[in-house]
Amino acid sequence: MSDRPHTPVLDRVKTPDDMKGLSDRELVALARDLRAETISAVSVTGGHLGAGLGVVELTVALHAVFDAPRDRIIWDVSHQCYPHKILTGRRDRIRTLRMKDGLSGFTKRSESPYDPFGAAHSSTSISAALGFAVARDLGGAPEHGIGDAIAVIGDGAISAGMAFEALNNAGHLKKRLIVILNDNEMSIAPPTGAMSSYLNRLYAGAPFQEFKAAAKGAVSLLPPPFQEGAKRAKDILKHMTIGGTLFEELGFSYVGPIDGHDMEQLLSVLRTVKARADGPILIHAITKKGKGYAPAEGAADKGHATAKFDVVSGAQKKAPSNAPTYTNVFAETLIDEAERDSRIVAVTAAMPSGTGLDKFAKRFAARTFDVAIAEQHGVTFCAGLAAGGMKPFCTMYSTFLQRGYDQVVHDVALQNLPVRFAIDRAGLVGADGATHAGAYDTAYLSNLPNMVVMAAADEAELRHMVATAVAHDSGPIAFRFPRGEGVGVELPERGVPLEIGKGRIIAEGSRVAILSFGTRLAEVREACEALTARGITPTVADARFAKPLDRDLILRLAAEHEALITIEEGAVGGFGSHVAQLLSEEGVFDTGLKFRSMVLPDTFIDQASPRDMYDIAGLNAPDIEAKVLSVLGVAQIDRRAQS
Repeated sequence: MSDRPHTPVLDRVKTPDDMKGLSDRELVALARDLRAETISAVSVTGGHLGAGLGVVELTVALHAVFDAPRDRIIWDVSHQCYPHKILTGRRDRIRTLRMKDGLSGFTKRSESPYDPFGAAHSSTSISAALGFAVARDLGGAPEHGIGDAIAVIGDGAISAGMAFEALNNAGHLKKRLIVILNDNEMSIAPPTGAMSSYLNRLYAGAPFQEFKAAAKGAVSLLPPPFQEGAKRAKDILKHMTIGGTLFEELGFSYVGPIDGHDMEQLLSVLRTVKARADGPILIHAITKKGKGYAPAEGAADKGHATAKFDVVSGAQKKAPSNAPTYTNVFAETLIDEAERDSRIVAVTAAMPSGTGLDKFAKRFAARTFDVAIAEQHGVTFCAGLAAGGMKPFCTMYSTFLQRGYDQVVHDVALQNLPVRFAIDRAGLVGADGATHAGAYDTAYLSNLPNMVVMAAADEAELRHMVATAVAHDSGPIAFRFPRGEGVGVELPERGVPLEIGKGRIIAEGSRVAILSFGTRLAEVREACEALTARGITPTVADARFAKPLDRDLILRLAAEHEALITIEEGAVGGFGSHVAQLLSEEGVFDTGLKFRSMVLPDTFIDQASPRDMYDIAGLNAPDIEAKVLSVLGVAQIDRRAQS
């Protein structure tokens, strides 16, 4: 315990109820302790640091003023929720964040009653809070009751269309609803777009510092003697900038901007709002991501996501890399291709560094587009680019591309437009858990007419698939690759376009064939080494394509072997299902072929290391070995038990 920070006030707080008797001065001290504890915990676990540090004072003020869990505090995205978890009975487990059997890195309903709504994707909080507000007024949850519904949303997240849909609906319904705009001028990447420009203009000049009276509360909520002066100050602000006009036109009372690190302002505003609000109200709080920890404040991403680190220096403790990451291979290959093809453009949705497009932007700034947290727009924007003769690479995480699925169907596939989907974070991703798992893209893309779907088995294959996508102009094409390092194969100097719908044989064998789609190929190789020691030598093939399937390869494998096993890093309904459909239509099952499909289980897998997650999923080398032995009727020994 000697390396833990000294936190005398925080030590007295086990749950938010313990905060009710603290003075305002003690709440300021509690915020200092909470910031120190957050930094200490994340130094041990790694995780999202900057966002949480930016809302320490806001978290303390919310729990001091409101009565969670009856009052429902909903954190948008929720990567800023570590301080909230510390204050809500989970401090004793905070150093298990993002670990197997530990605390989730996001809010999670099954984890605590203080997490009323789970999150990890952005821009959902206002919709959910409005749902709670309506449920409250209709008599929902009578056994517990619902008090206030409070959504805390960042300036990056509020740029998404879903947030505006919720604001518009909330303004129409006129329910008592509190939205706190946590405006730190910084989402994962510097926020882009007109909305961020609007918010920046609100506090770019000095006048707001001169009229702090207007930040003490919405005019209509103040006691009558103070309303006239406050209204004059607020009117002056509106004339000098444009103040909260946008939000008020949507039906919200507007308070702010206020200093989100000034406990006096926060407590004053929140207490006034709690006592007097009778409709939807938006509190605009200005905060600083990474606040109070110099290494985070000085980092380009404000300490958004960090590995374990040294608290004193801020230096991250990363293991040495043995191979390039798939993301870097993709980015470098796309840059190389773009040097030769001026029609290549790259589009991402607020994830330039995560997808490697920050590197592409340094070389081709005019051909790089960050559309902000707006995946639906991003996909259709790419469709328009493709229709206009460009070669757009729509570069998104698998889990985020889900948000633009209707546009993939209606605006891309239906029109057969040559949009290139570069799908990062395919498969299970580790510490971010189920919310970020790239489990479904193979299934949801392979069932679309006109779509070509590829998966890279290693980093060299990824280079070839980028080249394949560049060369493919006859319709949409997608290729998927995982998070993290490649397997260490030698990279070709340049990618070579693959023949569409053709796989490859890796090793010839007998009795059983294993057809791999994606990076489980490395585990297949390991399993085959153990099987060879038993006298079983499988044929191994890399499918490369889930759509179109390599019919000739699959039917040959089926004809020449007793058993055929497919394996993929995706859910049921994907590659294996398409292979089974082909075999069924061709009558192959009538010949007695034993067919098995290894896929992710029909469940959400919580955070753990990727290795542990694939153990849970049953897709590691021992599982593949066991599947082969089972299908061949060979007695097996549990290698995991032996180890």
